[in-house]
Amino acid sequence: MLGKTAGGLYWMFRFLERSENTARLVEAGFRIALTRSTDGESEWKSVVTTAGARAGYSAKYETYEGSSVVDYLLRDPANPSSVISVIENARTNARMVRTALTTEVWEAVNETWMTLKDALKRPVRETELPAILGIIRRQSALVRGALHGTMLRTDINDFAQIGTALERADNTARIIDVKYYTLLPSASFVGSSLDNVQWETVLRSVSAHRAFRWLNEGDVSSSTIAEFLILDARFPRSLAFCSKHLVANLGYLAKDYGQRHTCHDLADSLRAKLKKRDIHSIFDSGLHQFISDFINDINALGAQIENDYRFTGQDGL
Repeated sequence: MLGKTAGGLYWMFRFLERSENTARLVEAGFRIALTRSTDGESEWKSVVTTAGARAGYSAKYETYEGSSVVDYLLRDPANPSSVISVIENARTNARMVRTALTTEVWEAVNETWMTLKDALKRPVRETELPAILGIIRRQSALVRGALHGTMLRTDINDFAQIGTALERADNTARIIDVKYYTLLPSASFVGSSLDNVQWETVLRSVSAHRAFRWLNEGDVSSSTIAEFLILDARFPRSLAFCSKHLVANLGYLAKDYGQRHTCHDLADSLRAKLKKRDIHSIFDSGLHQFISDFINDINALGAQIENDYRFTGQDGL
């Protein structure tokens, strides 16, 4: 496959996943802000920081009001990471690789673009926010369903899955980090009722609440939730699950092309780091540091994949 086509598929699905992830991050901020009687601005600031949009936001706004943050992250075309911006980029990439997609996948992407343009054409009121975030999540699921149901399991599918897994792992890691590093008012709240409520909010924000309850009924704590989101390879948004599928899809490419690259070794190393750890050692050494290292490793892996497979003319955000 040409590097330009591979890159178009990879970034198309990274952008689609990013739209849903941004919606989930906004939902995390919105839900957790509701549990606080004061200092809501600090919470919204942490959401912008986690989204990697603080510099751009600060250049436009002086305060971190909820309405301003929501507008900037969802519908501001000047923000390259906003939902409306990344959906536009996903559709542009889809048009470029149109001949590599089934009709169903292309139509799902195009419908997503049209639906979200309409939904985000005006500022979102607080009362409308849950419904709008639901639309963004459902449209992302529509494209995934078309991919899984109609695409051949070839290198085309592999690059799409790799883009999705990289973006999803990065997002789950950032949501965990915003919870534990910047969310709690102080270390004295760790293990408190407020701490546990906020952890449950994070579970809901990554669609993990029901699955977690099935496996951990009666044992809700920061350590069991963190273990589930980081190390449980049965949950599709966990760091372990995403790293496992990165290794698998990169392995399919190596088999199809008859060649391994540096990115394969980086993926294997990332997977091994998670398999060798338990949640107690992660907490003992520092959850924030562990997550920061993971995010750096994911970013390095993504850059190496682009280099190894020569994604000419494709740039991320």
